[in-house]
Amino acid sequence: MQITHILETHIHADFLAGSRELAKLTGAELYLSAEGGKDWQYEFPHNSLRHGDIIKLGNLKLEVVYTPGHTPESISFLLTDIPATNKPVMFFTGDFVFVGDVGRPDLLEKAANVVSTANAGALQMFKSIHFFSELADYIQVWPGHGAGSACGKALGSIASTTVGYEKIRNWALQYENDRDGFVKYLLEDQPEPPKYFAMMKKLNKVDRPLLTEVPAQKLLSASELKIAIENGVKVIDTRNKADFAKGFIPQTLNIRGNNSFATWAGWFVNYNENFILVVENVNQVDDLTRKLMRVGLDNVLGYVVGTKSWTDKGEKLVTETVIDLKKFKEVMNDSIIIDVRGVSEFNKAHIKGAKNVFVGTIYDHLNLIPKDKQVIIHC
Repeated sequence: MQITHILETHIHADFLAGSRELAKLTGAELYLSAEGGKDWQYEFPHNSLRHGDIIKLGNLKLEVVYTPGHTPESISFLLTDIPATNKPVMFFTGDFVFVGDVGRPDLLEKAANVVSTANAGALQMFKSIHFFSELADYIQVWPGHGAGSACGKALGSIASTTVGYEKIRNWALQYENDRDGFVKYLLEDQPEPPKYFAMMKKLNKVDRPLLTEVPAQKLLSASELKIAIENGVKVIDTRNKADFAKGFIPQTLNIRGNNSFATWAGWFVNYNENFILVVENVNQVDDLTRKLMRVGLDNVLGYVVGTKSWTDKGEKLVTETVIDLKKFKEVMNDSIIIDVRGVSEFNKAHIKGAKNVFVGTIYDHLNLIPKDKQVIIHC
């Protein structure tokens, strides 16, 4: 099959969209929102879409629906299978309606520092939800995210749903006649938006250089690694936390190379700095590089495999103690407990006397952690 059309629902914040790279590799054309006003326009060549526009692909028809709320320019796509019927059968909602949730409107204000947009977005979302509630129950809903996304707070884990099912189970559809209640619930207890989201908004909007292949990374010697650390280069150890705690290279940061790797790397790595990876085995390097590319973190200086090359050079490792519940109960009254979970998790339930310092912003709040008392980190 030949890819001819690439459609986006909005300017994404969580990952590089990949749309422009795909267009360059395939020759397909981009179809992007022209809604939302002058501040929300894509700055590279594309076909502009507005509410009511029709895109035809063979026997399929896509109708553009303006569904602001998550972002000012957000659109969705109603699909009609013309030979079968003139009624729409699928609704591609992007970050408008998820399974069991709707897109959060506070990202622009919290992550991109666009003042006074959260409440306005919530009111737009309330109107958009009214449109959704009037659709036929049988229409399939295909959202842009599932569970684990920071673009909502209660996303379901299945890939798709229907309008009818969401009318029954989605909290947002239960507030159809309560605007103030809807706005309040939508804005409260949203998870912390990752620090890098603002940069993603920019990179997905502007005309930027494209990276269309996975770069090869350099295997570094222990000497090169030591010099880099002495020069202030950040080192990310991607091994699991248990192995890391047993012995790690001084001044390294542990971010496990799992599906959340890119998100957490975006919290701790600046876009203008080089950094080094510590991997468990060389086969991980390609996968980790791909994950980093998805958030635009391309300045990998190189990698080392484990800590053996470091210790073979006579260098020392640092260890950290992981305690069990029994030990914790023995020492908790003589310790400062730092709970590094998100604010909403902390508010839901926490150990009495614990102090909340969210791990994503911990570098900015080290002054809250005492240096003259025993500290226990709770995560």
